Parts: sequence; C-alpha cells; structure tokens
Amino acid sequence: MVLKTFGWSFAITALGLVAAVLYGGWEAFGIVAILSILEISLSFDNAVVNAGILKKMNAFWQKIFLTVGVLIAVFGMRLVFPVVIVAISAKIGPIEAVDLAMTDKDMYKQLVTDAHPSIAAFGGMFLLMIFLDFIFEDRDIKWLAWLERPLAKLGKIDMLSACIALIVLVITAMTFATHAHQHGGAHVDKAQTVLISGVLGLITYMIVGGLSGYFENKLEEEEEAEHEAEEEAKKSGKSVSAVAMAGKAAFFMFLYLEVLDASFSFDGVIGAFAITNDIVLMALGLGIGAMYVRSLTVYLVRQGTLDDYVYLEHGAHYAIGALAVILLVTIQHEINEVITGLVGVVLIAWSFWSSVRRNKRLELEGSTAEA
Repeated sequence: MVLKTFGWSFAITALGLVAAVLYGGWEAFGIVAILSILEISLSFDNAVVNAGILKKMNAFWQKIFLTVGVLIAVFGMRLVFPVVIVAISAKIGPIEAVDLAMTDKDMYKQLVTDAHPSIAAFGGMFLLMIFLDFIFEDRDIKWLAWLERPLAKLGKIDMLSACIALIVLVITAMTFATHAHQHGGAHVDKAQTVLISGVLGLITYMIVGGLSGYFENKLEEEEEAEHEAEEEAKKSGKSVSAVAMAGKAAFFMFLYLEVLDASFSFDGVIGAFAITNDIVLMALGLGIGAMYVRSLTVYLVRQGTLDDYVYLEHGAHYAIGALAVILLVTIQHEINEVITGLVGVVLIAWSFWSSVRRNKRLELEGSTAEA
C-alpha cells in the first residue's frame, strides 16, 4: 500500500537528487534535500485539506490529480510562477525573466522579493476565506466546542466570511500604507497593490469555490435521483447525464484543488529564496516536496484516515487560518519559515492527539455499555 501510493514520490526523489548532483555537485544535493523537507513540512496541512476534497472524487479524477495536477504543481507553481512574478513586476518578457534567473540570480531574487506584497495578499486572502468558511459552518463534530459553537451561530449571517476578510484586507493595506509613509513615502503605491491583489484572491476563491460547490450539489442531487429510480434512469438514459455531471463537478473540484495548492505553495516558493535563488534547484527541491504532498493526500483518502481521526480536518483548517495571517503579516514583517512550518505541524499534531483521545473514550464507553 505504501509503495503503491508513494512509489512515484520515491522515484522522483531519486531522479531529483541525481539531477541536483549532476547540476551542481553535493552542495546542490544538500540544498534540494533541505528544500524538499521545507515543502513537506509547510504543506502537511495542504494534504489534509486536499484529502477532504479528493475523497469525494472518483478514481479517474484522483489519478488526474496525481498526474496532470502534479505537472501543474511542479512546473506551474514551482518553476513558471516565480518567473511570471519577475516578468510582471519588472515589466519584462518571460524569456528575459528566465535569462535573468539563470544569469543574474541576485537581481532575480530582488525582483521576487519586491513582488512579495502582492503574492502574500492574494494567497493570504484566498486561504483566509477557506478558514473563515470552515469555522462559520455548523458541524456535527466540533473540536474546540467552546469556540466553534458561538462561531457557527454567527455563521448564519450571510456573507460574513467575505465581510471579515475584506475588513482584514483593508486594515492590512492601511497598516502597510502607514508603514510606507514613515519611510519617506517611497512605496505608498504598494498599499494599493496589496488591496488589489487581496481582492483578486477573494474573487478567485469565490469563483472557483462557488463553481465547485454548485457542481458538487448538482452531483449529490443526481446521485439521489439515480439511487431512488435506478431502473427508470437506465431506461431513459439519465445515467449518462449523471456521469457527465459528475465529470463537471469533479473538474471544478480539481480546479479548486489546484488553486488551493497554488495558494499553499506561495509560502514554500517565497521561503525557498531564503535557502537558494537558483531556480533549477528550487524547482527540483519544491517539486520533490510537492510529489510527497500529493501522495500523502491520496494515502489519507485510501486509508480513511480523515474518518478515523475526525479532528484532523479541523487542525488543518486552523493551520490554514494561521498561514493566512502569517502571509499577511509578512507583507510588512519578516517571519522565519521554520515558525510557519511549526505552527501547522503543532496544530495538526494537536488535532491528531485529540482524535486519538476521542477514539479511546468512545471505545471505553462502548465496552462499558456492553458490560
């Protein structure tokens, strides 16, 4: 089971590390290994949340997520994305940006650093919306009941998540503007950049999340109708439309997963610059890490881990909330990647421990009832 799920990850790790040695010797090998570990530690919460979505998809779309999705994650986010940032922020062509990345690495790193406020605002708002929508939803299973009960009641107010997210964005942009004024007003326009990027993050979440939610509901309706009248559906050909609807639903959920993965990888890509500004090593290291996150997602789905450890999803969403806040804070202040990774790991470990305790308590109650 482990080899089947993680086989590709092991293979990509071996290839990536060999490529690193051939490209830049043993020093490059060390950098790629460190980057892989950084990406895995920063993205564990990503795997848990992904698993919650992926378990609703059929085997075909799970395969697509592991193949096409990996290509998007590795090449799109870890290789193309930093180059696109540089091209947009420096107002140069993508080929020039690649040339700059290969020949003038310090200048390239500086341009990516300059683009950080807009990346952090976009990713921060997207992740903040995921967290807010989760905590404002009334769930049967509550982890931190003292906090989640009143928040679920508040969640009955329409559009509350979006309102809070926009308030947070305005405060962030205003704080940033004030900070810029204190430095002679040289970067005042960056407050506007933060505002626009944050709103775009919010819009992206609403479009992709809205579409995937819509098609997911449609899929559930189709499945119910098919279950109620299976024989009639076969005769009238309704089963064909149900499959098409499932395809649409799965496609938009796949799209949602990719945007989610992109938002999660912002901190990994930015954090990678603290270790190296060589895009080849960055793509190799973060690409290996991304493969493990994918495999871990599928492993969690196939093992039914989320059903066994019911608070894991809660822990992951709290980690998302923490990451969103960290991303917004990094617009103005530098935060070490170790702290970012540790916050997520601690929250998930805590939720896992709580799940284990809950399972033991239920077992104990069950055996007492039997006696």
